[in-house]
Amino acid sequence: MVRKSKKLPRHLIVYRTSAMGDVAMLAHALRALKRAYPDLQVTVATRPLFRAFFTDLDVGFLDVDVKGAHHSLCGIWRLAAQARRLGADAVADVHGVLRSVTFRTALRLHGIPFAAIGKGRDEKGEFIRRGGRGVKPAKHTVVRYCDVFRKLGFVFDDPKPAVRREHPSPMGEKTGTWIGFAPFSAQQGKTYPEPLARETVRLLAGRYDRVFIHSGGGAEAEFAQEMERLHPNVTALFGRVKMAGEIDLIANLDCVVSMDSLVMHLASLVATPVVSVWGATHPGLGFFGYGCDPRGIVQADMECRPCSVFGNKPCRYGDYRCLHAVTPAMIVERVEEIVGK
Repeated sequence: MVRKSKKLPRHLIVYRTSAMGDVAMLAHALRALKRAYPDLQVTVATRPLFRAFFTDLDVGFLDVDVKGAHHSLCGIWRLAAQARRLGADAVADVHGVLRSVTFRTALRLHGIPFAAIGKGRDEKGEFIRRGGRGVKPAKHTVVRYCDVFRKLGFVFDDPKPAVRREHPSPMGEKTGTWIGFAPFSAQQGKTYPEPLARETVRLLAGRYDRVFIHSGGGAEAEFAQEMERLHPNVTALFGRVKMAGEIDLIANLDCVVSMDSLVMHLASLVATPVVSVWGATHPGLGFFGYGCDPRGIVQADMECRPCSVFGNKPCRYGDYRCLHAVTPAMIVERVEEIVGK
């Protein structure tokens, strides 16, 4: 339900709890909205971990515990009651999943209007069916977020790319050239194969002063720690910095190499140059780092890709040849073009 009155909301609840990269992209849209409407009160309903994405924005937070207090239907209704007590008078559902639909419905029953995201499934499906050839790129996710706010009556331009500014370095004083490397993703179709990742680390460590490996825990952290043992100028980041510190570090990098994953979006928030590696997915599907230079895109032109919007479909050939076709030498060459050496 879109608000029919011309009266604009005064306190907007914006709901998005996953995935991490999608929540990070929301910061671009909110920055544009707040620039146009500085007196608008905005509360972001999301997981506490994701607060770090919005530290430079004048927004409040409604913490969502999707695995605990707000896991059940009753929990979501309690969350909606919290939103009412905060004085919310409109909801922007930029997630469009069962939980967010339940949340906005609970508020609608109390007379609070909402606007919801259009995900463009048909548009993205057509892009995949045609392999991205002869078809326009899908609308960017950040613009889709902005469109939700516009449905509620707000009028503003699409966000401008982030501007680089100084951040504290959590890894000591910076000397020389620093490169980040994030070869992992939650999906195999977006994860760089380990043998190629090893060679990429070796090449980067041989050319640049420091290389930082972004990873999660478990096997990812083990890989990063092994690379740290093998190369004296490589640092495994897992367990050493929290989310806010990782963003600060990325802001101090000369370039970050990332898959279609969170780190690309974190880099876009702080205007750090990105070399992005694409396998099963495609930058034309609306998830490219907002404002990132397209010259940093590295991908193979293959008939079988893109095969998925999210990279979660098994490879039809079983070997993820789209990822193996992007060699470490190709990645490092693109890094050299961006950093100038």
